[in-house]
Amino acid sequence: MAAGLKTIIALSFVLAIGFLLVILSSALWKNYLPLLVVATYIIAPLPNWACARASGNDDFMDGAGGGVVDFGRFLTGVLVVGGVAIPALLAHCALIQYPAMAMSIVGGLLIYGTIISFGMFFQEEQEF
Repeated sequence: MAAGLKTIIALSFVLAIGFLLVILSSALWKNYLPLLVVATYIIAPLPNWACARASGNDDFMDGAGGGVVDFGRFLTGVLVVGGVAIPALLAHCALIQYPAMAMSIVGGLLIYGTIISFGMFFQEEQEF
């Protein structure tokens, strides 16, 4: 599937909405703790990327490095769940309001979904 200009525009629009929701969840209630979600969703794809690079798949050994890739996916899952759990925990402890929690979670999921979609659309095909 060829990713063109329309794909880039659509992904940037969704990313902008995600950042807008996270920033508004902080600014509307004058409490900037929900901005912690941005860091977790930006860092979340890094273990997946690093472990895929470190696995070092060869032509001769198809199953080599499977544990490293699984560990990267596990760390990515921990960070994504943490990105949802942080606003829920802050709302439960009454440090932020519940609407701010909802906006922060939805915005964070949009940010992470955009990062994953960008990786899927612009992944290079490997030719041997």
